[in-house]
Amino acid sequence: MFPFVKLALLTLTSLLISGCGPVKDGTERAVNQPLEIQLPSPWFDGQESLEAVLSRRFSGRNFSDRALPLHKLAQILWASQGRAVHALTGATRTAPSAGATYPLEVYVVAGNVDGLADGIYHYNRERHSLLTVVAGEYRVKLADIALGQDFISMAAASMILVADYERTTGRYGTRGLRYVHMEIGHVTQNIHLQAEAMQLASVAVGAFEDDRLKIMLKTKYEPLMVVPVGYHK
Repeated sequence: MFPFVKLALLTLTSLLISGCGPVKDGTERAVNQPLEIQLPSPWFDGQESLEAVLSRRFSGRNFSDRALPLHKLAQILWASQGRAVHALTGATRTAPSAGATYPLEVYVVAGNVDGLADGIYHYNRERHSLLTVVAGEYRVKLADIALGQDFISMAAASMILVADYERTTGRYGTRGLRYVHMEIGHVTQNIHLQAEAMQLASVAVGAFEDDRLKIMLKTKYEPLMVVPVGYHK
C-alpha cells in the first residue's frame, strides 16, 4: 500500500473513532450518527407487593454517588413506555394512552450508569434500546436548565418525558391536550413505583426552561417532565 494511502486511511479511522466515541473530559460533542445500545431485558417477577411499594414511595432528592446498574435503568425505561401484553389494540404498553396514540417519548441524561457512557439518549420502545443523541456529561447543564435544582446533577440519570401533541390531538382535537397530560401522570407514576421497587430514589421535576431543554435534547417535541433517579444517599 502506498504510504500516502495508508496515512489517509489511518487519519479517516481516527476521525471516525473520535467522532463517535464517548467523551471522557466532560466536553460536549455531537454524535454524527446515532449509536444503538441494546438494553438488558426487563424482568416480570418482582417479589414485593404493589401495596408495599406504594406505602414506601416518597419524593427523594438526596442522591448518592453510587453508580446505577444498566439493568436497573433498563427496567425503569421499560416501566415508563415499554411493550406489555397484546390486547385488542395490538401490542400495548405499560402505561395507558388515549386511543393508543402514545404521544410520549423518553430521553435519558446519563452521567453515572455502569455500562453506559455519559450522554443523552433516546429510548426506542419497540427495540428496548437506547439511541445516542449526544455524548458527554450533561447533568450539570440539566440542573441549570431546571432553574438551578442542583440535586439533578447528583442523580445517576434523569428520564425526560416529551410529548408530540399532534399524535393525540390529531384524533381528539383540543381535548387531546388533557389526554396527553393525563398520560404524563401515568408514566411518571410508573417510573416512581419501579424505582421504589428497586430501592431507588426518584422525584418529579416540572420546573425548567422548555426551549433550552429542547435544544439540549435536539428534539422538536415539548418537554413536560424530568425525573431524576439514583440510589438514596
